[in-house]
Amino acid sequence: MRAQRARALWVVLETVHDVTYFAPEAKAAHAAAGLRGFWRGYVGTRAAPLGAASLGTVTAVFYNFAPSFLARSVPSVWEAVPPERALAARVAGAVAALRPQVGEVPAGALAVLRKVTAAAGWAGRPLGAANAALPWPDEPVAALWQAATTLREHRGDGHVAVLAAEGIDGLEAHALRDAADGSRAVVAPHRGWTDEEWAAARDRLAARGLIAADGLTPEGVRLREHIERRTDELAAAPYAAATEDELAALDTLLRPIARRLVPAPVPHPNPVGAPSP
Repeated sequence: MRAQRARALWVVLETVHDVTYFAPEAKAAHAAAGLRGFWRGYVGTRAAPLGAASLGTVTAVFYNFAPSFLARSVPSVWEAVPPERALAARVAGAVAALRPQVGEVPAGALAVLRKVTAAAGWAGRPLGAANAALPWPDEPVAALWQAATTLREHRGDGHVAVLAAEGIDGLEAHALRDAADGSRAVVAPHRGWTDEEWAAARDRLAARGLIAADGLTPEGVRLREHIERRTDELAAAPYAAATEDELAALDTLLRPIARRLVPAPVPHPNPVGAPSP
């Protein structure tokens, strides 16, 4: 039950977080800070909590991006825009995008989110831990977005850990999903892998008996279900700090907000790959 609630709230919190990638206000704030171009904005703002991280570090924690793709931004982005400025820009852009849709954020909802994030374990979760270490914003909409982002990255780090434990690398994760839902057309232009690299990843999955010409094999279906189930289980731990009534109230508050954000500014489907709220 707790894992199901964590998954349901993730879909909502992911949508709140995603304004930082898609909303015009966020893109404008990133550009004003010197992060010109979508991908410099994406990489610079998402990696900024880590400090001036190296290409190797960013590649490791982003996991499913081609290293050559990330190399277009890292480490040169830090020479143009220090992490502190990128962090300020991402908060300003997210708040500008969310405020018209959010209105007043109840203090009780923020208290639950803060309690949940405080209960999370951060060992082995670099992006989540880096976001959790940032100061809690005083401004309520900024606090909402920061909590959504921290819990989103907590879940993402856990998902990466499960993939790595199952011997599925970043590109293989995309290819495995594509075999299930045909998502390559949406994802491929935004991750930087070549056609040859995709083909090699498919070959590796086929050699393991996970995919066939017509899609996932039964073993591939079982593996994908295991990965999603285990990710949900790992993501659920901090939610034990809140009661079911508190979590249900949080969902009731945030889901209408998330739905107002779709399909604009947050499109669905999109390269992030989360379900629509």
